[in-house]
Amino acid sequence: MKTTVLYDEHQKQNARMVEFGGYLMPLEYTGIGSEHRAVRESAGLFDVSHMGEIRIVGKDANKFLNYLITCQVPETETKKMYYGLLLYPDGGVVDDLMVYAYGPEDYLLVVNAANKDKDFEWILSNQEGFAVEVIDESDQFSQLALQGPLSGAVLEKLTSYPLKDLKAFTFEHFEIIGKEFLVSRSGYTGEDGFEIYGTDADILMLFQEFLNHPEVTLCGLGCRDTLRFEAAMPLYGHEISEKINPLVAGLGFAVALEKEFIGVESLRKQKEAGIKERIVALELLDKGIARAGYEVEADSEVIGEITTGYMIPGWDVSLAFALVKKEFSKIGTEVMVRIRKNKVPAKVRNKKFLEKKYIR
Repeated sequence: MKTTVLYDEHQKQNARMVEFGGYLMPLEYTGIGSEHRAVRESAGLFDVSHMGEIRIVGKDANKFLNYLITCQVPETETKKMYYGLLLYPDGGVVDDLMVYAYGPEDYLLVVNAANKDKDFEWILSNQEGFAVEVIDESDQFSQLALQGPLSGAVLEKLTSYPLKDLKAFTFEHFEIIGKEFLVSRSGYTGEDGFEIYGTDADILMLFQEFLNHPEVTLCGLGCRDTLRFEAAMPLYGHEISEKINPLVAGLGFAVALEKEFIGVESLRKQKEAGIKERIVALELLDKGIARAGYEVEADSEVIGEITTGYMIPGWDVSLAFALVKKEFSKIGTEVMVRIRKNKVPAKVRNKKFLEKKYIR
């Protein structure tokens, strides 16, 4: 099993380690609840060095990228980020990813750790006819995510770069603690924050420096999941998958149906015929936590299943995402969730659990 450059640091901090995406990663340090609250109230530091980085360069890079992914990436934009998905021809999801646009001939794709080998092979398999080079740069980067309302104040102490100029979903290269990093104003928590890429040695040094700041709490993958859930962000294998396409998942904002990309014909046909399932948010009306895979029923008929469920820290109700038949997706619809041997009542609610706090 792989480890990141920060493995020894996690051990020193008594992290509880788990396997994730082929890596041994910290699940929690002091507890998921306290780490979740730290990100919402102050600043949390995550090791996300397990993520994959794939570079697409060449004369046809923009053309190839727009053929590969669902969102429209303008040829003229630079230093901007785009959220998109790689699809199979039937519309199923290969992966979701972030695009870092350096220019029309240079793009960096940041992909999910568990999918990076699959993604790389998928991209290579569709490369024919395009004047591009596809490079797996995952081993060249380690990555930290500093997230939360005080993350900017912490980072400002360590760099002379004017962070007010770095808006949400943009990126720049600049020095922190005297070393150059790739820094984007982005994250997977719904908070203002930064994703920071550098060499193994530089990321280790920066990690240790961040620990000198009392505003910063070390955070594991456990609270990363509760935070992204509270921010209504999908997780591959749960709200999106080979069987759950972006229209079903409510990700139409990231799908440019007017352009040609792999899977678009299938999505167009499904939209025209009517989407038969939806990812919805549920609020449980009684005690219990709806775990992924639990059945959702209406009138004693199974109409879907839970994809993610938590009692989010700071909330007094249990919430979940579920894949259900479209006719049961209207807000206010009452359903039952089978939790072990019990049926717990729930109702469909809006997905806006949290007001996102990006700096635009």
